[in-house]
Amino acid sequence: MTCQLFAISFDASQPLGLARFWSGVLGRDIVDDPQDGVALLPGDDAGFRIRFLPTRERKVGQNRSHFDLTSTSPQDQQRTVARALGLGARHIDVGQRPDEDHVVLADPEGNEFCVIEPGNNFLADCGFIGALACDGSPDVGYFWSEALGWPLVWDQDQETAIRSPLGGPKITWGGPPLMPRTGKQRLHFDLAPPVHGDQQAEVERLLTLGATRVDIGQGDVSWVVLADPDGNEFCVLTPR
Repeated sequence: MTCQLFAISFDASQPLGLARFWSGVLGRDIVDDPQDGVALLPGDDAGFRIRFLPTRERKVGQNRSHFDLTSTSPQDQQRTVARALGLGARHIDVGQRPDEDHVVLADPEGNEFCVIEPGNNFLADCGFIGALACDGSPDVGYFWSEALGWPLVWDQDQETAIRSPLGGPKITWGGPPLMPRTGKQRLHFDLAPPVHGDQQAEVERLLTLGATRVDIGQGDVSWVVLADPDGNEFCVLTPR
């Protein structure tokens, strides 16, 4: 069996404050996280947690990944935007065109996200979190398809997307050119081997697929830090 996507983790200067924001936006419950942070439990639309882990590093530049939140109607889109603004979000300009119907916002720590207009066929039936939209090459899409055992649901014009066989959000990669790196990624994947799996065997499998070992100053910890073919860090946890 392959590993599972246990969580999408945010580095946060104020983990509890950021968790409260996303809890209010997504309607998920907050729980303590064993890694000195907090987390949102999985929702009906996704089988992964969202974790908020403490960092002293300041956010620099645009994130390589962001959530796309879906809407069922223009009024629903407006309600989501208003709710997010009321919780501390703000409008931002990332180069979107004036004729585009999605709304680009940033959470209280500057992490970008989009509220997508209704009628988006690509995100139909994906849930409120329609996608984690990433900057990335086709090779990284192929890597994550093999790493998670999720089939490719899009592979055209150097853009790729995968989705769990159980449904839920898509993970998409927009193809080159890639945005420049601005240090350690603020969002990263946390993978967990199967319940009775072997962490080291899973690490070796991911290395064979094209991952590399990286040192981000983690020291002596129970998880293993790797990077995907585009250099994005992720962690392999002990079996959950």
